[in-house]
Amino acid sequence: MNISRVYEAAGHAEASAETVEGLDAWRGMNPQQQPTYTDPAELAEVLERLRSVPPLIFAGEADQLKDRIAAASRGDAFVLAGGDCAESFADATADKIRRRVQTVLQMAAVLTYGASVPVVKIGRMAGQFAKPRSSDIETRDGVTLPSYRGDIVNDHEFTAEARRHDPHRLLYAYQVSSSTLNLIRAFTTGGFADLRLVHEWNRGFLASNPNYHRYEQLAREIDRALKFMDACGADFDAIRSVEFFSAHEALLLEYERALTRIDSRTGDPYDVSGHFLWIGERTRQLDSAHVDFLSRVKNPIGVKLGPTATAAEALALADRLDPEGEPGRLTFITRMGAGVIRERLPVLLAEIGDRLPQVTWVCDPMHGNTITSNTGYKTRRFEDVMGEVAGFFDAHHDAGTIPGGLHIELTGDDVTEILGGASEIDEEGLRRRYETLVDPRLNHDQSLEMAFQVAEHLAEHQRTHG
Repeated sequence: MNISRVYEAAGHAEASAETVEGLDAWRGMNPQQQPTYTDPAELAEVLERLRSVPPLIFAGEADQLKDRIAAASRGDAFVLAGGDCAESFADATADKIRRRVQTVLQMAAVLTYGASVPVVKIGRMAGQFAKPRSSDIETRDGVTLPSYRGDIVNDHEFTAEARRHDPHRLLYAYQVSSSTLNLIRAFTTGGFADLRLVHEWNRGFLASNPNYHRYEQLAREIDRALKFMDACGADFDAIRSVEFFSAHEALLLEYERALTRIDSRTGDPYDVSGHFLWIGERTRQLDSAHVDFLSRVKNPIGVKLGPTATAAEALALADRLDPEGEPGRLTFITRMGAGVIRERLPVLLAEIGDRLPQVTWVCDPMHGNTITSNTGYKTRRFEDVMGEVAGFFDAHHDAGTIPGGLHIELTGDDVTEILGGASEIDEEGLRRRYETLVDPRLNHDQSLEMAFQVAEHLAEHQRTHG
């Protein structure tokens, strides 16, 4: 985000009564995956406070991101969205936030230089606190308690008090999101993200990782290119800061509704909890509360499409969420699984044909590839993750459509949660630093390794499609 360009235009446009009323229509639609609060008065007090807090983002920033995503739908940019599967309040420290931002920036540098394409940088940060669950309850050693639904709802500790759905966590999530965004803005506009400091970003690969040398070589090439530009008298203001947007799954509808504001420029509603919001695979039904609510706000939005998604469903969702066919408004995030993507995605693309040219297609290679290791850890194989990425590019190559981006779960830390990769994490290795509270994430090494491979896919796609 370029904070020097962030402003709300002067003016006092107001929303119609019908628009405001429509923002609450979801309440009568049996919303799924919502917390169960036991004290309505306590919840009402929290929501009243949330309705009065300052916005986390501005409508103009959301519009700016929509323009950037529109460029990706045309093949003129590439979206990179990365961050934690589920943020935790405890991990909202300056060092951990910096490392996550830095990892996304390093990946973007590899993609930009390796494929000569602008990268739209989005963090699953400053709001990704809620997670859908397949069961409302969890049983351990004969004790049954509510499932952990993310720090915005309850605590991971397995006690009755910790697992209580606490509405005050909504306020704390807002406060943590605010401080996280403040730090991200400082990092990305205050000189930390200056491309001329690419060597200093290299907290880098483990020395044993063969890709370390590839990154060092890339950093040297960027350095030489910048020195050449400097000698030619180039203006470096454009590379001193970067745009960096925030995203999360819009799961808790009370939170999202409380943070929806009417834009004074236009009278349109924007969800100011994040720039980009998405609907998950579990809540994307056409008549769902989540689809209804996000159809009414003007942010750029995404929808996860799993292996059972049909062209009819995708077309109906596009008609509901993007009736005007606005480029950058709607992103389909496919999450098929490495084992089926080469079968399912080509059929989906073929049946849709040329009817959704404005939609941006993004690959989530994480959620369709989750397994349980022999040692009992929820994990993924790096080779499966990259297999899905390859299938995504191949399907779009064959269909003549645009592979618009990547949506991944990562951390800037050297955790051991995903098997394989050049660092060869094995099942015993998972024990070393398995830290995630929900889903396994790519570590810093694996994230950069992915960036090199994706850059090759992207460069090949550009060579064959102009």
